[in-house]
Amino acid sequence: MPAKQTAFVGFPDAKLKPIAVPELFFSDLLPLIDDLAELKLTLHCFWLLNNQEGDVRYLRGDDLRNDPALLQSLGSETDLRAPRTLLEDGLRRAVSRNTLLKLEVEVGIEEEEAQERKGEGNSQFATRNSQSAWQDWYFMNTAKGRQTVQMIREGKLPELLVSIPDEARLRVERPSVFVLYEQNIGLLTPMIADQLRDMEKSFPPEWVVEAFEISVRSNKRSLRYIQNILKRWESEGKDNGKDNRESSVPTTEEQRRRKYIPDEFSDIILR
Repeated sequence: MPAKQTAFVGFPDAKLKPIAVPELFFSDLLPLIDDLAELKLTLHCFWLLNNQEGDVRYLRGDDLRNDPALLQSLGSETDLRAPRTLLEDGLRRAVSRNTLLKLEVEVGIEEEEAQERKGEGNSQFATRNSQSAWQDWYFMNTAKGRQTVQMIREGKLPELLVSIPDEARLRVERPSVFVLYEQNIGLLTPMIADQLRDMEKSFPPEWVVEAFEISVRSNKRSLRYIQNILKRWESEGKDNGKDNRESSVPTTEEQRRRKYIPDEFSDIILR
């Protein structure tokens, strides 16, 4: 087994193709990135997009997940997580940070490919039938990228729609839990990211969105407060006829205070 290269041998004495990276990346974005996988992914996306031709440039999530150079760069002896796990985390962070713009598109696939995916149990695609699958596409958040995404949403981009079957439909996207946290609560850390992933797995997405909205309206912007709301709904019921306390609209200031004070603070907060 060949030894892993640990040092760069240097750039050759030859004309090399330049890769365009906006100056604002170094002055504004780079100081915000606090995760190595996110940084490597972002730079790799710049490289891939620079190598594309045409006005419409985007990256498919499936291509990123099968990019050997990217996966190799994400491998680390100091991080025990698999490269694809690091990639998924990096994608979430890049989307949350608004570096990448994400669209989910339902596209047609061949019968043979559909059967292969079904046999492999590919969790990256939620197939509705043997002829369609969801794909995640990513655009760099540049003026051109934003314009492209908007035109796709409005169905006004024939150049790109040529590559999508006529029956393709864009999925109505909910903001990810990472976006919700950073836009409404604060800075995302690895420990908080783990808690947010557990939240996504444990509760329906509409519950999570509503709990964030409640925390903002109540000016209780903390993850603990949101978790307590979700746990109460889980244990006491929400919109199911058993307990309507969370679904009813409070009409007085006293009711609003009673409604969202977590149980653990009920003995120390004057109602």
